[in-house]
Amino acid sequence: MKTISLIIPCYNEEESIPLFYAEVTRVLKTMPVDYELLFIDDGSRDGTKAALKALAEQDSRVTYLSFSRNFGKESAMYAGFANAGGDYVAVMDADLQHPPALLPEMYAALQSGEYDSVATRRIDRKGEPPIRSWFARQFYKLINRFSDSDIVDGAQDFRLMKRDMVDAILAMSEYNRFSKGLFGWVGFRTKWLPHENTARVAGESKWSFWKLLCYAFDGIISFTQAPLNIASWLGGIMTMFSFLYLAFIIIKYLAVGDPVAGWPTIICLILFIGGIQLSMLGIIGQYLAKTYLEVKKRPHFIIAESNREDIRRIG
Repeated sequence: MKTISLIIPCYNEEESIPLFYAEVTRVLKTMPVDYELLFIDDGSRDGTKAALKALAEQDSRVTYLSFSRNFGKESAMYAGFANAGGDYVAVMDADLQHPPALLPEMYAALQSGEYDSVATRRIDRKGEPPIRSWFARQFYKLINRFSDSDIVDGAQDFRLMKRDMVDAILAMSEYNRFSKGLFGWVGFRTKWLPHENTARVAGESKWSFWKLLCYAFDGIISFTQAPLNIASWLGGIMTMFSFLYLAFIIIKYLAVGDPVAGWPTIICLILFIGGIQLSMLGIIGQYLAKTYLEVKKRPHFIIAESNREDIRRIG
């Protein structure tokens, strides 16, 4: 019998875990598969670890991996991939915004042999602030235009994959991870399964607008050199503009003689060009910072506690 490994990153999800466990096990028991549940406690500060321990004691299919600190969702997903042993691997959130009821349909699609993964995408953004929805749509437009990665608008981390695709993703051990981009970059045949946006079953979202904005910027930096290209082109345009303006000043002085006027214009230009230069240096600095983190080769995660001994604790 085939086995499905479910990777569930958790950060302060004490209230959601019992509800998620009850629903996902109800669905999995109707499917012709065995399963394992890998809960990754990403340095939670509430009773998440205690709740996971209780589940592991009552169900041998439950494995919990507790990080030594908060490493982030991307690291939690990577730890799950590194320790998942199933023939198929799925990533899900513990707040039930990823409906477990979709799992049978996703599994059936993989059994057809036409696809290597089945991914979900939201067809609406009900409950989200309009400004967040607008920025999200612009992000997908930008990254699909300038990068080699195919990311569908509304794409979620919730997907079911065959082992070959999981191994390919695990082989990409880069420190600065953006899984939505990695899923698209490795290719493979993917079926997109649309569904309506689902509200959290409990608790509050850990993703503020600022965190989402930074995450989106990390994704752009990780999968495209467009910001560097823009900086180069903008530098060239500003240089050409400065020569044209210099020619204009010389011609004006020779024609009418006006050595004093224009001081406010010069100040404004200095401030404008200075701001552009600082912005471009900031973009270059972001790429250098990512490179600096990569060359240090620090681990993505450190597991401090688990109910299993045969796990990869550092990776």
